Amino acid sequence: MRKLLYFIVAVAAIGAIAWYVYTRGVWQGMGGGVPTDVTNSYREPARVSWRGISQPQDGFSIDMPSDTSQIQVPAYNAQGDQEQMEMLVATPNAETTYALAWDDNPPVVRASGQVAERTLDHARNGALARTQTTLTGESSATYLGYPERNFSARNANGGLLDARLILAGTKLYMMIAAFPAESARRDRDVNHFFDSFKLAAGAR
Repeated sequence: MRKLLYFIVAVAAIGAIAWYVYTRGVWQGMGGGVPTDVTNSYREPARVSWRGISQPQDGFSIDMPSDTSQIQVPAYNAQGDQEQMEMLVATPNAETTYALAWDDNPPVVRASGQVAERTLDHARNGALARTQTTLTGESSATYLGYPERNFSARNANGGLLDARLILAGTKLYMMIAAFPAESARRDRDVNHFFDSFKLAAGAR
C-alpha cells in the first residue's frame, strides 16, 4: 500500500510536467492527434535560438529556446488537494518541447520521507507513467554534491524524451526535452539545454 501511495503521489506531482508534454495534441510522437502529413515536416531537428533565463528567486538559471513562457501546472498531493508547480516551457516547433519544472518540498519529496534516491525513483516513474513511455536508459550522478538522475524513454509511436532530475535539498528540478522521432533529436541541443542549468549561489 505504501509503495502504491508513493507511485500515485509521484505521478500527480512531478509528473505534471510530463502530463503537460503528453497532452499537447500537436505532439504526434508522444500523444497523437495530428495527421501524419502535418507532422512529417517536424521530423527534423528544430532550429533553436537559445536565451539565458535567470531566476535567482527560484534558485536557478538556464538557457531556454526564445519562445519560452512560464506557466503553472496543477499537481495533487496524497490528500487530493491541488498544489501549483512552476514550469518554463518552449516549443521551437510544433512537436519539440523543452521544459523545466520545479517545486520546493513537493508531494513526491514528502511522500518519500525526503530520501533522495527514493524521491528520484518515484519522480522518474511518474514521468514515465504520464507520458506512457518505456525507459531506455538511465544514469546517476551528482551536481554540486546534490543527487542527479538522467533518463531517456520512448513510446510506441517513436516519440522520445530525455530528462534530468536534480534534488537540491528539498527542492526538486525536472528538465525534459521531448521529440516526435529520433530524426528530430539533436544531441548538441539536448546537451546544451541540460548543461546550461545552474543553481544560484544562494540556493546551494
